[in-house]
Amino acid sequence: MNIFKFGGASVKDAMGVKNVAEVLQQTGVKNKVVVVSAMGKMTNALEKVIDAYFEKDENLKNYILEIEVYHQEILEHLFSKQNHSIFGKIAHYFEDLKAFLNRNKSPNYDYVYDQIICYGELISTTIVCEYLEQIGIHNQWLDARNLIKTDATYRDAKVDWIATELQINSNITSDNLYITQGFIASDANNFTTTLGREGSDYTAGIFAYCLKAKDVTIWKDVDGVLNGDPRVFKNTQLLEEISYEEAIELAFYGASVIHPKTIQPLQKKEIPLLVKSFYHPKNKGTTVGKGKIINPHIPCFIVKKDLVLLSLSALDFSFFVEENISEIFALFHKYQVKVDLIQNSAISFSVCVDNKFKNVDKLITHLKAKFKVKYHKDVSLYTVRHFTQEAINQIEKNKTILLKQITRQTVQVVTKE
Repeated sequence: MNIFKFGGASVKDAMGVKNVAEVLQQTGVKNKVVVVSAMGKMTNALEKVIDAYFEKDENLKNYILEIEVYHQEILEHLFSKQNHSIFGKIAHYFEDLKAFLNRNKSPNYDYVYDQIICYGELISTTIVCEYLEQIGIHNQWLDARNLIKTDATYRDAKVDWIATELQINSNITSDNLYITQGFIASDANNFTTTLGREGSDYTAGIFAYCLKAKDVTIWKDVDGVLNGDPRVFKNTQLLEEISYEEAIELAFYGASVIHPKTIQPLQKKEIPLLVKSFYHPKNKGTTVGKGKIINPHIPCFIVKKDLVLLSLSALDFSFFVEENISEIFALFHKYQVKVDLIQNSAISFSVCVDNKFKNVDKLITHLKAKFKVKYHKDVSLYTVRHFTQEAINQIEKNKTILLKQITRQTVQVVTKE
């Protein structure tokens, strides 16, 4: 089978949904699982709903209404009959969402987040499924929560591979076209979980692994994997081929085209990953596979913003030893803080971390009880793979350098703009 993944940008409006249909018509509609993200910026919009719910913001109803109106406009452009069943199906999702908000008693933000955020994917896939049926492309809609089983780590769930493989292979057969959701799953109690922000790519990798797929294609609004985000870096170039290892490195450092977890299940079964443009489906794009060198061999630029640089030292200026570092990493785990860069000396330890779960202030307070702590918020971490001096000069220009680290193939620079 082939696994296709379409992100939010590819289904942000009615024309996007029609384009998905055209891509399927050009590439064939048999033996495919199509993974679809929430439409446009709907995940962000639903996050506003979640925050408003916890903050008891009086704009909560307006935020939900904006999401309803957005989807209603797409429906009206795709479905000519006002009595089409799709209108009732989408209305039912919003009734469910509102009912959950009214009955929920849990104060757990991460749990509530997952129960609400899933509606973006459920709605988008239902619309795509019904539109394809309307134009004569028969398909089967699947609820990914019944197929991908995880633990109960809400917002960053770990996959139960044995249960997931059993469920996927019990519900999917060859020759058919399936439409399902990216990003979402469920735990043993059937509560919704999610695989981490931007986790739809990972969903595609999970299906590919379990089905021993021929390949995975991620359809993007760019020509493939570029050597930098074109919104940030000028004169970016297409990488025609890269190895699994290189893709993992790029993803680890924060390249936005491929989710960090996506490559690992594909590598285990040597399943090629194709990254292609949904505007130009016949173009070659980028191939990620076994034994492929990076082609062309050029510097690759990555930037992660809104990070926090922490510098720690012992209160008595004693050596910073393994016991200290072990204790600190236990705290990183406790506060769900991801480390993006590490540098240490005899008496100090510096890390650049993200603040995705908004726990860094709590972490700093905890650390101050035992260490001398200095920190810079809102820093940027620039990474250049296969760097040249010209590439380093480019990223350092007109910036304050707080930390710099160079290894054989990679340079990382923490800056304050």
